[in-house]
Amino acid sequence: MTDVPALDARSRQLLRTLISRHIHDGAPVGSQTLVEHSGLKVSPATVRNILADLEDLGLLASPHTSAGRVPTTQGYRVFVDSLLQCRPLPQNEMQKLRSELAGTDTRQLLGSASELLSAMSHFVGVVAAPKPESLVFRYIDFVPLDAQRVLAILVLRDGSVQNRVLELRRAFDPSSLEQVANYLNANFAGLPLAQIRRQLVAELRAARDEMQSLLTEAVELAEHALTPDEANDALLVAGQTRLMGVQAISDVERLRELFEAFAHKRDILQVLERTLHAQGVKIFIGEETGLAPLEDVTLVTAPYGRDGEVLGVLGVIGPTRMAYERVIPVVQATASALSDAITGR
Repeated sequence: MTDVPALDARSRQLLRTLISRHIHDGAPVGSQTLVEHSGLKVSPATVRNILADLEDLGLLASPHTSAGRVPTTQGYRVFVDSLLQCRPLPQNEMQKLRSELAGTDTRQLLGSASELLSAMSHFVGVVAAPKPESLVFRYIDFVPLDAQRVLAILVLRDGSVQNRVLELRRAFDPSSLEQVANYLNANFAGLPLAQIRRQLVAELRAARDEMQSLLTEAVELAEHALTPDEANDALLVAGQTRLMGVQAISDVERLRELFEAFAHKRDILQVLERTLHAQGVKIFIGEETGLAPLEDVTLVTAPYGRDGEVLGVLGVIGPTRMAYERVIPVVQATASALSDAITGR
């Protein structure tokens, strides 16, 4: 939370009203508008004095082309931390969200969640997939496709299925593939993927004679089949084009930088991972993300998980001038519904 001197009741109400009006109208807010909408019995002169004090605190700014004022990043921070009142998503919307959050495996559920976040917020929905260390092996099957290509059907503990086509350095006959699959399934079910790869290498070094050949084949196949997805597959993004019509970020160069960040994903993923162990919703406003392309947007995030274990983070990326009282409950509700869906599987 931003460190600012304590604001009295009138200052808080005027700041709340000004930011709410600016979010609604998209224009600088003048003292006369605040007199009409704040519910306070104060004169325009008194309002102007209070606004000047808030500007001195760095909570407001005065655009050169207008007599009104707009909130700064610090102003928005005070607003979301101490002035905003959010209500939970209505029950009928929550039920609809749960019914539309569908998928036969975890990956499809994550994709549905990103699409729903975008549709319900009208901005960009992002979901960080579970980190590799949380992926636990259940069983695997290998299907030969041709001389040096094998289809690996990998089933994880959460019920998700990953189909991967493996390009191998040498051919494997069907009996060898079956033997390796049986060995992996019998010895490594219930272990994280990364641990399996490490353990196989360690066992290979210690192996003798008859086990050496099988372990060598197991290591080669496991290196391909059990390697976690690259960073680009670790972040699901939906609705990027919704930002193209947003007034606050209509500058072509800003949009180009933002879309490059969406394309590369790694930087956004790192911001999301900073909130993995946050309690509830966490909000990054503008430059608080530490990423230049995101200086004109806000990122509202929340963790999701299974049985008390945090698996990943989801959120909404939208303009700083967003309807926080709507977006925050949407993010909270989607995180809760996704957690329930993954647990229920």
